[in-house]
Order: sequence, then C-alpha cells, then structure tokens
Amino acid sequence: MSARKHKLLVVDDEFLNRDMLKQRLLRSGFEVTEAENAQDALHVIGEGGIDLVLLDMMMPGMSGIDLLKLLRGVHGQNELPVIMTTAVTDSQSIAGALNLGANDYVTKPIDFPVALARVTSQLNRRDAEQRLRQSEERYALAQRGNEDGIWDWDLASNRIYYSPHWIQIAGLGSASISDNPDEWFKRVHPEDLGTLLGRLKQHWVDGAARPFFCEYRLRCGDGLYRWMRARGHTVRDATGRAIRTTGSQSDINEQKAHDSLTGLANRLFFLERAGLCLERARRVPQSSFAILFLDLDRFKLINDTMGHLAGDRVLVDVAARLSASLQGEQTNSQAHHPFTVARFGGDEFAILLEELPQPDDAPAVAQRLLQSLELPFHLNGRDVYSTASIGIAIWNPAYASVEDLLRDSDTAMYAAKARGGAGFMVFDEALRQRAATRLEIETGLRQAIERHELAVYYQAKINLQSGALVGFEALLRWRHPTLGLVSPADFITIAEETGLIIPIGEWAIREACRQMVAWQTLFPRVPALAISVNLSVRQFRQPDLPAKIAAILAESGLSPRHLQLEITESILMDEPETAIVTTRKLKDLGVGIKLDDFGTGYSSLSYLCRMPIDTLKIDRSFILRMRDNNTDLEIVRTVIALARTLGMEVVAEGVECQDQVSQLRSLGCQFGQGYYFGRPIAAREISHLLAATTEDGTPDPDELARQ
Repeated sequence: MSARKHKLLVVDDEFLNRDMLKQRLLRSGFEVTEAENAQDALHVIGEGGIDLVLLDMMMPGMSGIDLLKLLRGVHGQNELPVIMTTAVTDSQSIAGALNLGANDYVTKPIDFPVALARVTSQLNRRDAEQRLRQSEERYALAQRGNEDGIWDWDLASNRIYYSPHWIQIAGLGSASISDNPDEWFKRVHPEDLGTLLGRLKQHWVDGAARPFFCEYRLRCGDGLYRWMRARGHTVRDATGRAIRTTGSQSDINEQKAHDSLTGLANRLFFLERAGLCLERARRVPQSSFAILFLDLDRFKLINDTMGHLAGDRVLVDVAARLSASLQGEQTNSQAHHPFTVARFGGDEFAILLEELPQPDDAPAVAQRLLQSLELPFHLNGRDVYSTASIGIAIWNPAYASVEDLLRDSDTAMYAAKARGGAGFMVFDEALRQRAATRLEIETGLRQAIERHELAVYYQAKINLQSGALVGFEALLRWRHPTLGLVSPADFITIAEETGLIIPIGEWAIREACRQMVAWQTLFPRVPALAISVNLSVRQFRQPDLPAKIAAILAESGLSPRHLQLEITESILMDEPETAIVTTRKLKDLGVGIKLDDFGTGYSSLSYLCRMPIDTLKIDRSFILRMRDNNTDLEIVRTVIALARTLGMEVVAEGVECQDQVSQLRSLGCQFGQGYYFGRPIAAREISHLLAATTEDGTPDPDELARQ
C-alpha cells in the first residue's frame, strides 16, 4: 500500500451491502465513497480521484454490466480497476464481465479477506503501472529537445536560427531557409498572427518571470495549416532589456484537429481541407467538390428523454456509420474520391467530397449516408431511431469562399428539414432566392413594430340564425417598404421560429383590445361585440402569458368577456397537461377560449373535455367541400353535434356563398365568418360598418357587401 490512502468507490443498490463493505474497508485503511446507482457512480468517477471501483453486477435501471461498458467505451476509463461483486455464480456471466474489461470479481456473500486481497492486488498493479508511466514521461521530457523544433532569436540583429527539426516540423523537408523572422511569421495563419506577435511583445516587456507560450496554426509545406505550440525564454542584459529569445516549437495538430467525442475531424481541420479543394478547383476547371451538411432530426428528444450520455453514444455511433459508409463508397468505386467527415458540434456533421467527377455523385452519396442511419441505435436495451436531414452545396466558380458553401449547404439542410426531415436537398438558385427573401423578411420583422408597418385587420363574425354582427377576428398584416403587403403565411412562421412572434403577438393583442374599446366608445348603441385574437404556440408556452393578458386588459380597459383567445389543436396535443393548466388560468381571467382549425389535427376527446374551451372553429377546408362531399358534410355535422354535447359554440370558417350559409343553418351551426360576410379590413372601414349597424346588431347589407 502506498503512503497516500487509496480511494475506493462502492456501487450497490442495497444499502446494507454498501454499508457493510464500506465499514470493513474503512477499518482496513482505505478512503471509501459510495453510490446507490450507476448514474451516481458516473458522477463520482467523473469528479476524479477514484482508485478502484467495487461494482454490483445486477442493479435496477442501468446495470453494473451497462456501467462497465460505458466506462470502457465512451468514457475511456480503461485504466480504472473495476472488481465486480455478484450473487451470480454462473461462470458464463462472470466470464462475460471479465471480457468486457472487469479486472476481477468477488461473489456474494462477500468473503472479506478474499475481497481485500483482490483489492490490494489490483491497487498494487495500478500503482506499478502509474510509476512506470511517470518514468516514461520523465524520459520523454528529457528527450523533448529531440522532438521539438528549436528556434533562437537574436533580437539585436533580428535574426533567427531555425533548427533542422523546426524546418522538418514545418513540412519544408530539407530545404534551407533564411534566418529572417518572416520565414516563421509569413506562414502563421492570419487569424493567429496578431495573437502570436502580441504574446511575444508582452513577454519581452514583462515576462522576466513568465515564459512565452502560444498556440497557433502554421502553413506547412503541403499547403495545409497545422496547429503548433511554441514556448520560449528570454535573456536580458544588465538593464533588463530583452536581447535574445530561445524556444521550441511542437506539432500539436493531432490534439487540435479532432473532435474529442467522436474522433472525427473538427471544424478547423475541415475548413482547411475545404480551402485546399477550393484553391484546386479554381486552378483546374474540370475539378469539382461538394459540402454536405448533416443534422440529426429530433435529436433533442433523445437527450431529453434518455439523457445526454445516451445522446453522446448516438453521436459516436452516427460518426462511425458515416465514416464506414464513405469508406465503403471508396471500396466499391473504381475511382478514389477523398473525403473528410467532421463534427461541427452538437448533432451537426459536415462531409467534404473531393474531386467529384459528376455533380450527381453528391446526392447519391447523401442517399447512402441516410440509409446508413436507418438501422436502430441500441441504448440500454432499447432500440432508438434517428433520421437526418442533409443539405448539399456543389462548388461552382461563383463561390468566393468555403464559408459561402457552408452557408448554402446549411440553408439546403434546413429546407430538407422543413419538408419533414429524413431526406436531402441540393442548394440551387430557387433556394438562394427563398433564403434571401427570408433574410429580408426576418430583418424587416425586427423593425416592423417600431416603424409602424404592422397593422391589425378585422373580419366580421355573424350569427347565422339572426344575421346579427357578433364580433370580429383580429388578423395581422404587414406592409413591407419594398416587398409590399406580405402574406401572414410568409412571415408568421419566421416570426415563430425566431421568437419575434412574442413581441409581435403581444402588440397585436394590445392593439385589438385598444381598438375594441374605441369602437365601444364611438358606437354605444351597437350591442357589445367580442374580439378574437390568435395565440401562437410560442406565445402560449410563455409561463407569464396569463399575467400579460391581465395587464393588457387592465391597460386597455376592455372587459375580459369581450376578448376571445384562439389556440390550435397542436398546442393542445404537444403538452396537454400544461395546456390544460394555462387555459384554465386564462379562463379564470374571464376571457373566452376558442379551438381554431378544429378537425385538422388529432385532438384527444378526453383532453378536449377537460379544457375550458368555449368555442370550436370548423376549419375552412371542410366548409369549402361540404356541398360536394358527403364525408366533409358528415364531419361538419359531427363537430356541431359534439360541440352541442360539450356545451360549446361553433364557428364555421371560410363561408363564401349563400348555399353554405343555408346548409350550416340547417345543421344548427350558430356562427360563421368568411368572404361571404366580408374580407378582413382595416379599422377605419370597420367604423363605417358599425356606423351602419342597427341597435339589434344587424349590419347594413349594402355596407357589409362593400367590405
């Protein structure tokens, strides 16, 4: 035993087993910590300092065998001794654990003298291996001068001596170079040169007690940048002025160029390889290459439901499958097409296909990459599936930089994801135009409120039985200074994705409430009308939404009974329990709740019954087909009957003709809105309509027809 107390970790889900073993080990002179499950054990091991693990083979949840696989696999804990404790005497199970990397085992009930002997044996072996490794490291340090390139800078003459090994590390072969400092600095990556020179100058000024140190990229003889690490010390004269700096340069590219989790190339290495392809393509007209940008679909779901450790295992497996697929591509192809697979971070991967004979080769490769991900990933005894979306950008002379290709492949990837994922898209001019328009829309949206470009239009809602005006739906419109009137279909989705829907939606609710109060003041003889405003998914998920609605009502002075908030079925089904809580809080304010586009989603009747919904809105698609399609007619009839059973009102959207009005009346539908009654119009035009509305709420037919 060494002078330092060894720290042992006892992992067992049974408290009595852990405590008995812990107490006896403490009395034997060890430091002992414990864990009751595999997750806690991983946390303790991750903090470091554990010398040996006594691991129960059978535990609920993640078993000891599963934990052993992780330690010897993803977590790379190959040197940490693990002794399995097991009540299983089956030799095949024990042999399986040993084959997976367990160092030894003891059976339960534990014979402590035997266990102590095996623990001591493993610790002695580990200590001996560590002493040997430390000895080898000391020897390596002594030989460092043989591994690093040496440079010696005479600051007075501004000349540098570069050792032969420095020249070799720089990939310059046996070529002789001048003693000019520029031989070094002209090869440093432009992004790193300022840092290198700045640290040298700082070292000369105040680095008497601190050595010079810097990591940077150096362009080597093959044209590729490689990561270097430079160290140095400075000699000073009697006045303290720096007169000579001597140091070393070592190649650390292998440490820097790879992703630590997957072993793939990292972003920096990928960009360098792609940069060389770009230069070659410019020199050789017939040369071509492509960048594929891959993003896993719904990867966040794996992390959220199974944990980040499971997510990491998927990423490692994805990396292996992508590499194997591309290597198989080379093997099965008559021509050799170099490739680079890199992980850019998270669940994003990039593939560089060099020397493409035909542009069509890139989509074919993408299809095979997608096929390689079709098989399930095995996680903790479960099969998990994860598809991917791939965007492809193929080089052409219009590309000025690798960053442009990456941008376009990323844009194409998002287009593939928008089509449902599990596919690929090749970037083309149509995508470029859509991306440019999207960027213009997103940029404009950020300034639309302050520039007063947004407006709320209002569409009348009519009582189908009496013909009376009962309220309006508030609909957002945007008049862009250069694009003109932008359809909500073109900007609402972008607003939702960017989060801009939250301030825009809040503004729309505030404006609709303000306008409603203004009409009530101007036309007191018109019966009280209600205003309906749509809530987006992102708005609805705000924890403080009920408080915001209450504040807007208080600010505007509108009674809650005159405000109706419309939500979609997707909100109901994404997080049903949360949706129930939120809608009840909104209902407690006194506002009405409408379920919009009913029939187009997959609402659960049980959730529908539990939510305080006042009104169902039948989607316009059923109303439009109702006259010519018996199925749609029966759907409308069923929704009306369902609403009546649940004590809800029904609004039919998209009413466009008298025949539809007649059918809806016969079915017992209470309310309707659509072009038959009037298009969405600006507030000033609604004022004309209200001025011509009678005291019983009946609008003037001629005025209504003009809207």
